[in-house]
Amino acid sequence: MDPVTPQQRKKILRVLFISLLLDLISFTFILPLFPSLLTFYRSLETHPSSALNRILHYLNAYKQAFAVPINAKYDIVLLGGALGSLFSLLQAIASPVIGRASDKYGRRTALLWSMCGNIASVALWTIAVDFRTFLLSRVVGGLSEGNVQLATAIATDVSTEEQRGSTMALVGACFSIAFTFGPALGAALSNITTFAANPFATAAGFSLLLIVVETVYLYARLPETRPRESKKIEVKNGQTGHVSFKHTNRPWVLNAIHFLFLLPFSGMEFSLPFLITSILFPDHPSPSKLNGRLLGFVGLVASILQGSIVRRLPPAIVVNIGVVSCTVAFFLLAQVQSNAGLYGAGALLAVTSATVVTGLNSLGSFEAKAGNRGEVLGALRSWGQLGRALGPIIFCTLFWWAGREKAYMIGGTTMLVVTAIVLTNLKSPAISMKKL
Repeated sequence: MDPVTPQQRKKILRVLFISLLLDLISFTFILPLFPSLLTFYRSLETHPSSALNRILHYLNAYKQAFAVPINAKYDIVLLGGALGSLFSLLQAIASPVIGRASDKYGRRTALLWSMCGNIASVALWTIAVDFRTFLLSRVVGGLSEGNVQLATAIATDVSTEEQRGSTMALVGACFSIAFTFGPALGAALSNITTFAANPFATAAGFSLLLIVVETVYLYARLPETRPRESKKIEVKNGQTGHVSFKHTNRPWVLNAIHFLFLLPFSGMEFSLPFLITSILFPDHPSPSKLNGRLLGFVGLVASILQGSIVRRLPPAIVVNIGVVSCTVAFFLLAQVQSNAGLYGAGALLAVTSATVVTGLNSLGSFEAKAGNRGEVLGALRSWGQLGRALGPIIFCTLFWWAGREKAYMIGGTTMLVVTAIVLTNLKSPAISMKKL
């Protein structure tokens, strides 16, 4: 694609924002439903040899190795985490492939094929009257979901170096807005039964509708944005030049930081339901509402930060702020005993959610050439998803084996190491223009 005009860039970013918002709202529908979904499938599949009961058998054997008592309520939460880890692991495998495909065949083509996979995944969920079909829908979704990394690549394609930070904040804001409203909408739709064999068909059907609308919208409105190898852009004084800048953060460094950060952070995210339901408020009649309110609070604060502050700061500073906030949140959660303390930690998590991944994506966009941008950003996402796949398993093991306080203290200590790496290694790129 030739260099875009400001009007074209604005149009493409509008399409990107609307489509990504539709995609992420659809994606978040299922998040608060996992306990109810898995409880439903467990009530259907009572035979010991069923796929669901075999998986639960192995999970309980794993828990008993740490002297954790069998509890059907927490077994379901653990199973939901295991499915989340599976989804992230599949994403870690698929992301580099999707990124290379976008470099070779174009962003638009790769994105539309990804959308076909998303449609198939949600359609399977809509008709999932047994656990096998539901599991297949998660596998298909994990292997095909490429919207976020391709949106990042497209946003990079149409942005100058000076615009990268604010553009990545726009992508991050879609996450925050979706996580503020999507889970609540999914929970509300799950109360409407239209298909007795699958009580969650209404939520799944609406999710499918959003994905189909998004696909049609992208097909009709999104142009190809993959740049040519050598491109010129307009310099502020009206002259034409090539972009040149010194590489300050090698891709392998960013990949390692992404992995090391999401390893403890994703474990902390997954542990919050355990903390709320088993320690802080064990007698509350509706702990899922407490979880939903906390997630909504985190999403709302994060979206405000991304729209007002994060987009104006250099990306390395953004990451610095986020890892420090995450470290403090870990140590706070190790001791928190009240609702006020929980929401204080939630505010710190909102800062982390608004900053770290957004900043790393922005830094990663500077370290790729026009011809391998999809590959570099795909690898960055892959390492992050690998951290998300391993984090819940490792942290839950610590939670059960060593107890709540030690688990969060170990997580906080790990984040201190990550913070030291970030503060001593990351720098915002120095951008210059070389005139022709």
